[in-house]
Amino acid sequence: MKEKRDYELCAGRLKAIADPDRLRIVEQLFSGPMNVSDLSEALNEEIVKVSHHLGVLRHADVVQSEKQGRFVIYSLHPDVSAVGKDESLAEARRIDFGCCSFDLESM
Repeated sequence: MKEKRDYELCAGRLKAIADPDRLRIVEQLFSGPMNVSDLSEALNEEIVKVSHHLGVLRHADVVQSEKQGRFVIYSLHPDVSAVGKDESLAEARRIDFGCCSFDLESM
């Protein structure tokens, strides 16, 4: 049986990705690790906005960060299983939080 903490972690992750901008960031990170500048450019959003959303996602353990020189590189957290449904076509991607999973279809 799962502990209360497991449900709290899952609910926190779901809340974190419930924002459309954060969901776009997660989807972008399927292509691999990126720094905030790269994400900002790819999503056509201001760096400060992307940075804020990355902080929320990091706090919820959806993404992780690693300092590389003067840059911080963001990637999907290893506890968040994220696999392509069809790697060659990348039509859909699955996020698995352990408590639930869902597919993101490419737009």
